[in-house]
Parts: sequence; structure tokens; C-alpha cells
Amino acid sequence: MKSYKEDKRVVMTLDAGGTNFVFSAYRGCEEVVEPITMPSNGSDLNLCLQGMISGFEAIKAALSEEPSAISFAFPGPADYPAGIIGDLANLPSFRGGVALKDMLEDKFSLPVFVNNDGNLYALGEAMYGYLPYINEKLKSAGSIKQFSNITGFTLGTGFGGGIVSKGRLLLGDNSDSAELWSMSNRTNPELNIEELISIRAVTRNYKTLTSQPDSAITPKDIFLIAKGEMEGDKTAALESYNMLGRALGDALANVLTITDGLAVIGGGVSAAAEFFAPAMVAELAGKYSNGNPHIATKVFYLEDEESMKEFATDVVSEIKVPFSDRTITYQSHKRLGIGLSKIGTAEAISIGAYIFAIDKLDCGAV
Repeated sequence: MKSYKEDKRVVMTLDAGGTNFVFSAYRGCEEVVEPITMPSNGSDLNLCLQGMISGFEAIKAALSEEPSAISFAFPGPADYPAGIIGDLANLPSFRGGVALKDMLEDKFSLPVFVNNDGNLYALGEAMYGYLPYINEKLKSAGSIKQFSNITGFTLGTGFGGGIVSKGRLLLGDNSDSAELWSMSNRTNPELNIEELISIRAVTRNYKTLTSQPDSAITPKDIFLIAKGEMEGDKTAALESYNMLGRALGDALANVLTITDGLAVIGGGVSAAAEFFAPAMVAELAGKYSNGNPHIATKVFYLEDEESMKEFATDVVSEIKVPFSDRTITYQSHKRLGIGLSKIGTAEAISIGAYIFAIDKLDCGAV
């Protein structure tokens, strides 16, 4: 595998959120400057774009060498290869399309690469996050099984993701691959699945269960209530996460049926995994009314020690070759694993942005 950690090129990065923009720079998948945080000013396009330029100017001034590129995640809808950002819910001034890539290339005379945060999250986890972490765990346990495919799932303000197969990010012909938020769901077919897997879903669930639609309760409040660290309806808080877990299990079953690889969960809501994971695991292990499983391959939740132990144990069978005296062995233990990010969502996205830029530079894409 190409060692990006030995690469000496510097890439300026941006973590673009609805409230703040966080600027930084990476070399060899390591942060090399102190990050700079600025308000996004998402309701004022001119202020937003001027702030973006100022942020990158400040990072460039802090560097001791000339950067090779700019690479960052930005929410969609967008034409990512062209760097044109469309109508954004959390940045309302982006209406009708904004040519972000060309603007920054004109200003900095550097190649600029823009991608979806879910895609870059998955790429970071694939190269230096959860995928190598699990493969090393398997190796240490004496297993000969190794994985080369991973799907990243981000749970936060929305529900996003990315798919990486054998080191290659699946981008799609319209740069719209892994737009998981728009998937349908079995729990409530009238809603796209993001309405069941997001911060607002947990909040809405709690308000509905407590018959308090006008409550000012926050997602953090619900988390603390579930932990028993704040006054409130603990039963409703726990059920709010159960509802999310069932929907997430449904989504995972559908996606992993196609990708047949590991899954890693990140994003702010992942901090509440202790509350939603049991329902997620139960959904994955469930069956349809006709007796067929939700997913054909057995899925293990790798944050559970006993599940990890079973996951890492090879089941090797020996069979006779027809019309021959020979016998062969094969792995009869088909399995997939799901776990939580070990490097953190923001770090995985930044590493993904760095790797994405280096690959593009090396293939001559500017």
C-alpha cells in the first residue's frame, strides 16, 4: 500500500460546518499547524466566501513551505469534481450553485479538491483508521482473515457515508455515491431514513414520547437523561435511542448487503452508541416474516469483547475434492464487523482530504 505518511507535501484543509469553518494543514497525514476557527456566516454569501479566503490565507502564512493543494469536505448537494456547491440547508446563502473550486484556484494558484464529508471520512478510516485497526486485531488473534472493503457511516446533524473498496473511494458517475440520507426505511416508509437517524430524530422522538412538542430540550439533555445524569424521562430518552438504533440497523443491513465489508460509525451521535447499539444489533440479527435474514452474512458488533473474540476466530473446514484423493481447507466462517471510529470523525475527514488530494496530484488531476 502507498505510504501517505511518508509524503512530504503539504495540503491545506477545511472542516466546513454550518456554524464554523475550521482551517488547517496536513503533511504525511499529520496536522502541521494550529487550526484556525472562523464563523461560517452561512446566511451571507459574500461574508462566507471572504471568510474562507481569509482562513486559507492565515493557514498559508503560518506554513514554513508552499502548500501543494487545497482539499476539503463540503456538504452537498454539489458537483464535487467541478467544485460547484449547490443549495445547502445549513448554509442558506449557497443558492443556485457557487463555483468554489475555481474561486479558490484563482485566488491561491493551487489545485483545489472538494468532496463530500462522508466520502472523505470513509477514506480516512480505510487508510489509517478502522480498517487497518481491525485487520491488525485479526492478525494479532491469529486469524488469516483480512478485510479490504469498508463503509463509513456518519451520524450527526444528518446521516451520511462513504464507500471504499481496496483503497479506492467510490465516487459515482454524478459524485453522488453513498448519499445514505435519502434511503427509504422499513420503520416508516413515508420518511427518508435521515429523519430517523440524526440528532433531530432523537429530539423529535423524545418530545413525541413525552407529549411535549414545544419543549426546549436539547440533544445533549436527552443524552444526559439517558445516562441518568439529568432529571427527565429516562424511559423516553432510552426509547428515543432505541428507535434510532432500529432504523440504523435497517440501513446497515441494506448497505452491507451490497458492499460486503466492514462498517465504521462516526459523528456526534456515535457518542451515544451504548444506547442505540443494542437495537441496531438486534435489527441486523433479525428476520423478515418469511424467515429470511435481514442480511445473509453474520454481522458482529466489535465494541463488544465477546463478539470481537468470536469475530476473530477462524472456522476452517476440510473437504474432499470430487473425483480426487486430495482434500482442501477453506474458511467457512463468513462474517462482517461494525464498530466505532478510533481516530475520531474530524481527524478521519482531514486525513481523507489529504489522501484524496495526494492521489489526485499524483494522477495529474488539477
